Amino acid sequence: MARVLHGLSDIAVRAKKRPGYVADGGNLYLRVAPGGSKQWMFRFALRGRTRDAGLGPYPTISLVQARQEAERLRRLVATGIDPIEARNEEREAARVAAAKAVTFEACAREFIASHEQGWRGPSTAKLWCAALATHVYPVFGNEPVGNVDTTLVLRSLQPIWAETPTMAGRVRSMIESVLDSAKARGLRDGQNPAQWRGHLDHLLPSRRKVRRVHHHPALPFAEIPAFMAELRARDDLPARLLEFLILTASRSGEGRSARWDEFDVEQTMWVIPPERMKGGREHKVPLSPRAVIILEQTARLRLSDFVFPGQSESRPISGISLRRLLHKLRPGVTVHGFRSSFRDWAAETTNFPNHVVEMALAHAVSDAVEAAYRRGDLFEKRRKLMEAWAQYCQRKSASAEVVPLQRRIK
Repeated sequence: MARVLHGLSDIAVRAKKRPGYVADGGNLYLRVAPGGSKQWMFRFALRGRTRDAGLGPYPTISLVQARQEAERLRRLVATGIDPIEARNEEREAARVAAAKAVTFEACAREFIASHEQGWRGPSTAKLWCAALATHVYPVFGNEPVGNVDTTLVLRSLQPIWAETPTMAGRVRSMIESVLDSAKARGLRDGQNPAQWRGHLDHLLPSRRKVRRVHHHPALPFAEIPAFMAELRARDDLPARLLEFLILTASRSGEGRSARWDEFDVEQTMWVIPPERMKGGREHKVPLSPRAVIILEQTARLRLSDFVFPGQSESRPISGISLRRLLHKLRPGVTVHGFRSSFRDWAAETTNFPNHVVEMALAHAVSDAVEAAYRRGDLFEKRRKLMEAWAQYCQRKSASAEVVPLQRRIK
């Protein structure tokens, strides 16, 4: 180590060309690289080990600045502190502090942006954005994500927990997912305060207990044949769609958005792609003879890629048209309720196994034994089920006139 301080001058530093180390004194060196670049170095010995700490390039770091920094580092070494380790610790602390300053809202928006491509459609991302903006951001959206605790989570959930339990459950799950993502990114640590099992379940009542679940009003299955006769007597597209939905036991959105390329009429099969299914899995629906007739009727008036087009050829028929039709024919009954009618009919009047009926409804089978048993799609068994259902739907009205679809009522 050089004992003489300030052995260099600005002129001397600028003039140095030969590669190597030049001492200024007090552990400070100028390192000249073979290419001519110059770097300030602080060389020190600590615990039997000699190390070089870079102080920055010249002339970005002037001679005066390099001497000031060298003086600071000499004081650290004198107290037994390694300047390199101290600097690394400072940088890590600054990085952690900056990371933990990321707000919950910023973290949530990044989570949505990184996951929306894997969601079923843009509506899911819109639901997330709207739910968080309404129930979460006003409470702790600007709070650093690392500071979100149980108190804040409860403050956002308690106002809606009893009033709108379904939405409350979704919001809780959203918060939990965002916080899990933040933890994986190193932005927070510890238990997730939005976790239900073993945490919030001790602080909030079960959503099933705070408000009675209201199922979709359904038409008793004994009234289905007469109702189907009324539908067949109508000459409009909503009636054909509703009849098709009932015959296939499908959801409203699945039927309304059905496209012609999803149907294999020769195989009498409808293949709904996974992106349009609630469970995110492809669903094959066997078509009964009457369902095929409905497709043939609508095919004669084909106006777009949608089997049941709306007022605009680029969009499917709206759910409002179905609700209006039902309100006129059976006030209080919902479209989704017909799936319950089908389920009740199958359970009370047939011997079809439960897992076959559940698969016809595209439900996930929760029972481990049944799930293991039905590894296939049981398509042929479901075909028999749907044909029996179609026969039942026409049972009491075989003589009813089947009106061809001649016009579309919008």
